[in-house]
Amino acid sequence: MATELRHVGVPATQVTLSRDIRELGLVKTGAGYVEPGDAVPAVRTDVASAVRDTVLDIRVAQNLLVLRTPPAHANLVASALDQAEWPEVTGTVAGDDTVLVVTPDAKTAQNLRTRFLTFLK
Repeated sequence: MATELRHVGVPATQVTLSRDIRELGLVKTGAGYVEPGDAVPAVRTDVASAVRDTVLDIRVAQNLLVLRTPPAHANLVASALDQAEWPEVTGTVAGDDTVLVVTPDAKTAQNLRTRFLTFLK
C-alpha cells in the first residue's frame, strides 16, 4: 500500500500506514480495511495459504505455539485455523501481529509446528 501511494505522489511508509490504520480503528477483512460497523463477513482462507502468506516465525512454548505475522495479519491466520477445526488445535487468540495457538500437549504443539513449517517451504 505504501508503494502504491508513493507512485501517485503521496509520501507514505508502512510504519506510518500501520499507525494510521490502528488510530482509525479500521478492521482488516478479505475485502480490505473497513470501519468496524462496515465489516463484511470474513472470507474463508485455508490454513496453508494463511500461514504461507503471512507467518514470519513459529515458536513452541510447551503446549502453545506463538505465530508472528506482519501487523494486522494475525486475525487472518487465527480465523483460518478456527474455521478449519483441526482436532489438534484447542483454540486460538489473535492480537495485531501474534497468534497464540493452544494445543492439548507439548508433543502436539511440536507436531503442529512441523506441519506449519511445511507450508512455508
